[in-house]
Amino acid sequence: MFLVYLFVSLTASMPVSARESPHEHLGTVEFANSCAASVQEPFQRAVAMLHSFRYLETEKAFREVLAEDPSCAVADWGIAAILMSNPLAGVGPSPDWAGRAQAAIDQGRTIGAKTQRERDYIGAVAAYYEDWANRPERTRQLNRAKAFEALAARYPDDDEAQIFHALYLAATQALADQSYKNYLAAAAILEKQFEKHPNHPGVAHYLIHSYDAPAIAAMGLVAARRYAAIAPSAPHAQHMPSHIFTRVGSWKESIATNERAADAAKQDGDFDEQLHATDYLVYALLQLGRDDVAHRLMEESATITGFTTLRFAGPYAQAAIPARYAIERGDWKQAMTLEPHPGQFPFTVALTYFARALGAARSGDAAAAGKDVEELSRLRDTLKAAKNEYWANEVEISRLEAAAWTALAQGEREEALLLMRSAAEIEDKSEKHIVTPGRIVPARELLGEMLLELKLPADALREFEASQLREPERFHGYYGAAQAAAQSGDLAKTRRYFERLVEMAGQGSARPELAAARAFLTADSVALPGWTGDEAEIRAATAASADAWNRGDIKGHLAIYDESVTFMTSNGPRPGVAPIEAAFLEKYFVAGMPKQNLGFSDISVRRLDGGAALETGRFLLTGGGLADQSGWFTLVWLRTPAGWRAVHDHSS
Repeated sequence: MFLVYLFVSLTASMPVSARESPHEHLGTVEFANSCAASVQEPFQRAVAMLHSFRYLETEKAFREVLAEDPSCAVADWGIAAILMSNPLAGVGPSPDWAGRAQAAIDQGRTIGAKTQRERDYIGAVAAYYEDWANRPERTRQLNRAKAFEALAARYPDDDEAQIFHALYLAATQALADQSYKNYLAAAAILEKQFEKHPNHPGVAHYLIHSYDAPAIAAMGLVAARRYAAIAPSAPHAQHMPSHIFTRVGSWKESIATNERAADAAKQDGDFDEQLHATDYLVYALLQLGRDDVAHRLMEESATITGFTTLRFAGPYAQAAIPARYAIERGDWKQAMTLEPHPGQFPFTVALTYFARALGAARSGDAAAAGKDVEELSRLRDTLKAAKNEYWANEVEISRLEAAAWTALAQGEREEALLLMRSAAEIEDKSEKHIVTPGRIVPARELLGEMLLELKLPADALREFEASQLREPERFHGYYGAAQAAAQSGDLAKTRRYFERLVEMAGQGSARPELAAARAFLTADSVALPGWTGDEAEIRAATAASADAWNRGDIKGHLAIYDESVTFMTSNGPRPGVAPIEAAFLEKYFVAGMPKQNLGFSDISVRRLDGGAALETGRFLLTGGGLADQSGWFTLVWLRTPAGWRAVHDHSS
C-alpha cells in the first residue's frame, strides 16, 4: 500500500497536470489499489481531495490518473463519488453530474477492476445512482449507506472503507431526529480511525459533521482544531471547523478559519465555497459587533458571480448575508427594503422576504409586512408541492415569525404571541441545515424580544436563556437576557449578561446596546436595601427607550413617560407627550427612521422620598453622516401602578 504525505514534491516522471504544488498540503491518505506505480501519488492526491469535497479539481485529478493508466478502473469510483456533491446536504447532484457519474461507473465496469475489492467499491457507489432519476434523495442516501456498510463489513481491515461508511451513515441523519443516533454511530467509527490516522483529512472532516448539533458540538472541537492544519490547501478544510466553532460560540476561531477559507476558495475559483465561508464569517463578525467588516463583506459578496447554480450554497449566502446584517443590527428600514432575487431555490428567496416582513412589521408598516408574509406562504407551498418537506418547514417557521410581528404591529397581542410561540416550538424540533451558520434569528430569541415589547420580562428571560442553550454566545441573546433580567429586578443576572456582552463584543462597533451595557456596568452600584430592583428597572427602561428610538419606534421611545410629564425647554416647561413626539419627528426623524442613533452613558440613579427617583446621565446622537451631538439630562421618576414612569425631563 502507498502511504502518501501530500506535502512532498512529486517525481519528474509524473505528468505535469497531475503534479501538486511543492507547497500543497492535503493530508495523509492510504488507499490500497492495483493501478500502475506511476499514478500512485496522483491517485492518493485525488482521494485526499475527495475527502475534502474539492469537487471539480477532484474529478479532474481522477480523470488524469485514468489518462495515464487506462486500466485504473477504481479511479472511476472516485469520479462517481465526488460527483454526488456534498453527501450531507440532502439534495444530491444535478442531472448532468449524475449522468457523468453513471458514465464513469459504466466505464469502470467495462475496464474491469483488477481486484474484487475495487469492483466492490464501484458497486457500492453505483447503489446510489441506480434508477437515480426516479428515486428521491432520501432513498438514494439510504441505499448508499447500506452499500458502504456492507463494503466495510466485507473488508474490516480496510480503513478507507470504514471511513466512507461513517461518512455515508452520517449523511442519513435526519434533522428532526434529536437523538443524533446516526451522527453518534458515525462518530464512534471515526474516533477509532482518528487514533490510527491523526492526519487523515476525511476522518477530521467527517467527525466535524458527525458532531454538528447543539448537544454534542463540544465533542467535535478536537477535530475542528485539527482539520484546517491537516489540509490547509483545501478551501473546505479551512471552512469546516467553523461548523463546530459556530455551535459553541467561538467567534474568533470561526472568523480566522473562514477568512482563510474564503481567500482559498476565491483563489481556487470555487465561488460557492467562497460565499458559503463568507456567510459563516459575517455571522460570527456580527456577534462580536464588528459591523464595519461585516458591511464590507456584504458588499463584496453581492458582486460575486460565476458560482454554479447546481449547488445552493452560493445563492443561500447571497440572500442570507444582507438579511443577517440588517436584522442583527436592528436596522428595520434596511431590512424592509431588501430586494429579493428569484431563483431555482425557493428557500433562499424566502430569506429576503422574511427580512422584509420583519423589518416592515417592526417599523409599524403592517400592510407591507402582510404582503411579504403572503410571499412566504407562496414559497412554502411551492416547496411542499416539490415534496421538499425540510425546507417547506423552515419557510413555515419564517412565515409564522413574520406573521406574529405583523399581528403585533396591528395591535393583536394574543395572536402575535400564539404565532410566535408556534414558530419557536416547530423550530425546536428540527436542526439547522449545514448550509447555514444559523437561522437568520433564533425563534426563541425573537420570542423573547416580543415578550419584552409586551412588558413580560420574566417570560422573556426564560426564552432568552432557553435560546442560549441551542445558540450560545449570541450578541442579542446576551443583550436581550440582560434587558429581561433588569426589567424583572434580577440585578445579578443583569450584570452577568451585560459583563459577558461587553467582554465578548466590547471591541466592536459603537452599537447602542454596548453603550447601554457599559452605562449599567460603570454606574455606582451602591444602593439602599431593597433599591436594586427599582434601579435596574429604571436603567432598563432608559436603555429600552434608546433601543426604540434606534429602530424608528418613536412611541416606544416615549413610553417611559407618564401622561403628566413636563419637558423643560428653552421656552420654559412644556406639558404632555404629544407635542414632544411631533417635535422629535420633525427634527430628528426622516421617513420614519432616526437620522442618528441614540445612546446613553454616565447614568446615575438616586432614590428620593415618596416613591420617586432621580436619574442623571449623558445622551449621545451619532452616525447618519452627521456631526455627533451630546448633552446631559435629568429625569424625575415616580412609581406608578404601571411601573416606573418619568414625570419630568430636563435635557440640554
